[in-house]
Amino acid sequence: MHINTNLSGIIYFALLSGALLLSQPIHSADLAATYEGKEVCIKCHDLQGETFEETAHAKAFDSLKPKVKSEAKQLAGLDPTKDYTNDTNCIGCHTTGYGEPGGYNTDLPGGLAKALRGVTCEACHGAGSIFREQHGEAENKLKREGEYTDRKVLIAAGQNYDYEAKCVACHLNYEGSDYSGTHPPFTPFTPTLDEKYKFDFIKSVMHSGENGIKSIHEHFKLIGVFQGEAPALRDELQKNAIDPNDY
Repeated sequence: MHINTNLSGIIYFALLSGALLLSQPIHSADLAATYEGKEVCIKCHDLQGETFEETAHAKAFDSLKPKVKSEAKQLAGLDPTKDYTNDTNCIGCHTTGYGEPGGYNTDLPGGLAKALRGVTCEACHGAGSIFREQHGEAENKLKREGEYTDRKVLIAAGQNYDYEAKCVACHLNYEGSDYSGTHPPFTPFTPTLDEKYKFDFIKSVMHSGENGIKSIHEHFKLIGVFQGEAPALRDELQKNAIDPNDY
């Protein structure tokens, strides 16, 4: 049987290239960060996860269901008997990572869909597939070598510290807002409907909201394995954070 030498050379090159690629280490920082779901986060941050479950953000997806928050929906001109859980005008601000790699979409399998419903951990902190690895590596490095890791690696890996920008993208996204990034679909829940829809970022992260319900989880003292510049708000939250041993 005659083998075409050009073809055999191409096959050999392809196999060799594949072997070389497999032999090279794949660095997670070279990949796009994707969303993993709150269950991955609370494996380590269990107290944050426990207190998050009682927050308004945890129940954000449920508020889209029929006969939930009926009075507010009527005020905004929405049908309180309608199911809005598949409405693309709504789920962008009531789920985590909608429209982004690995984020929520209506075709996700049950377990992952459930983990990304509501305004969960990654909605504020960023898609975690890469930066969560950095947390583990930094903790191991401190234990093994006694050295801290520069916080810059977290930012490079996609961890978000601009919490306010994440919040206003939904809370101030209404027609007539002073927020420069407004775009459709707009939220119908505006300050013209009710004063409670006026958004105060500092109040939302530091204090309880309507009926004493917090918008975000309680803050607990974190193990300090990173060093370097951090946002002032993070330092402020940690200064007043709860000692896990006292909870």
